[in-house]
Amino acid sequence: MGKTFGWAFYDEQIALINAGDADALVERHYDVDASLVRFDGVVRGHDALKALFRNYIQALGALRIISTEQFIESDDAVFFEATAETKGLGIVRVYDAFVLRNGKATHHFTGVK
Repeated sequence: MGKTFGWAFYDEQIALINAGDADALVERHYDVDASLVRFDGVVRGHDALKALFRNYIQALGALRIISTEQFIESDDAVFFEATAETKGLGIVRVYDAFVLRNGKATHHFTGVK
């Protein structure tokens, strides 16, 4: 049995971050008016998301998923908690929830601890 859409979305998100390709990440995974919500603010639209992900990828340096503790998906959402090792931030716990329309995020809620 193949991967579900949610797992494929998750795997591609990580692969594009590791490839350092913020532009492809945003183009493939985010609606043109998408918003990304973090505790330090909200970023909206492709141009702002690309800038945010360029900085995020640079801060990470490298990303290796150690484990995915929780994962759930529905027809219009993907939600997970994972532990990752990064070159720039060390070992972190990440929390991400995506609200999807036509396979792209309209809203992305994220946190890193």
